[in-house]
Amino acid sequence: MTVETPPTHAAPPPKKRSGLLVGIGVLVAFIVVYGLSLFGFHVLGESAAPLKAPDLNAADDTVVLIRLDELKTVANRLAVKVLVYPKEEMWDSRLDVLKQDTAVRMDPPNDLGDLVYPAGKSPAQVATTVDAHGDPEIWPFDSYKTDTLSADVLVGSGDDRKYKPARVEVAGKLEGWDVSVQRVGEGGQEAGGGDSVIITLHRSKAPLIFDLGICLVLFALAALALAVVIPMATGKRKLVPPFGGWFAALLFAVIPIRNFLPGAPPPGAWIDQALVIWVLIALVTAMVMYMRAWYKKSD
Repeated sequence: MTVETPPTHAAPPPKKRSGLLVGIGVLVAFIVVYGLSLFGFHVLGESAAPLKAPDLNAADDTVVLIRLDELKTVANRLAVKVLVYPKEEMWDSRLDVLKQDTAVRMDPPNDLGDLVYPAGKSPAQVATTVDAHGDPEIWPFDSYKTDTLSADVLVGSGDDRKYKPARVEVAGKLEGWDVSVQRVGEGGQEAGGGDSVIITLHRSKAPLIFDLGICLVLFALAALALAVVIPMATGKRKLVPPFGGWFAALLFAVIPIRNFLPGAPPPGAWIDQALVIWVLIALVTAMVMYMRAWYKKSD
């Protein structure tokens, strides 16, 4: 009587096993790097503390609230919305309306001049812009700072109008920017008082990771193009005709990728001089080398 032995499965070849281990290692490394990048982005995204809630108590003085809206870096202008919280004696609490015509005059002047809030109506936000000094050419390391913003309130109409001081408060946030407010004036910065403010804006740290990634992509386009074309031009690799369209696609992809940078740096910024123009030169050089090699082969 013969006993049948169960078939034995052959062990996978060493090359397949090593390839599997390399694949698993690459996958694990990608997951680790991806997780660390998300964690770093989250940590850097919380680097700037939000603005303190504005003090809107108008029992003793009128409050002019400046709500941040948008920073126009190239124009050096900060778009804001201004709302007045009048002193109690100027306010009809029964109807929730102003008792007298009121106007806010900011110093330095904003683009709209006096911001008017008519009597008999509840104040509404008025959109305007103020100066924000900075250099957009050094993106993404640029920062912007306003002059000392103060405000007076003109109450009444005609020759009976009177100046009344107001306290400026700042609220809101801008995506991609860290905002800080410095109080100045008679109260003194150390005392945390003062009726005037200086607004400073720095780019957040988190978008810098994305900026670095885009720059690496641009650098990789040029490096890949040269790495492919040099062996073809020297005869070490076979000339592949479809690569002509690939080089053209890389060339025309540079500008859209550059314009995708957060904050849209102005044309001619240092990033163009230090990286973009050299990427374009490298891609054009690769195309010229490829066309020269193709011309020789066609003969």
